[in-house]
Amino acid sequence: MERQYTATAYIISQERTLLIYHRKLQKWLPPGGHIDANELPSEAAKREVVEETGLEVELFTDEHIWVERLNANSLPRPYMCLLEEIPAHGIQVAHQHIDFIYLARPIGGEEKVNETETVGMRWFTLEEVELLIDDIEVFSETKETIHSIFEKLNYAEDFCLRQHSNNFSKTKTRI
Repeated sequence: MERQYTATAYIISQERTLLIYHRKLQKWLPPGGHIDANELPSEAAKREVVEETGLEVELFTDEHIWVERLNANSLPRPYMCLLEEIPAHGIQVAHQHIDFIYLARPIGGEEKVNETETVGMRWFTLEEVELLIDDIEVFSETKETIHSIFEKLNYAEDFCLRQHSNNFSKTKTRI
């Protein structure tokens, strides 16, 4: 089976996540798409967000160690990776996506719907996501991922408040 590499970004702001309504799949999804030749997954995630939402984002980082050397540099680590089964559609045969999934926050740009790929976009609270119908309005794994993200962010924010730190997303040890 053919495998294609993709990158996705869950954009988080003020206890909400931005989802697009995907024209072909007819479901609420985070922005994302195929990785171009010679493009890093993190670069693809940011590019896809701009193309599909108009927003510029910064990826959350949660690295164990961050290397910046002449001969080696760390890359932003995805929040998770999925092997996704993509059914046949039109002339496209069934295939798989190896999806690098990142967390991001908006840092600029202006919200704009990409009408070629999406029907619209909307900011959702966790409670609003939970009300969406599994595998009809949203994939169940999308809902599960959003739930996990909000749990992680709440834990991290609580931890940072206890540690008197504002920036849990920049936890890097540089070497």
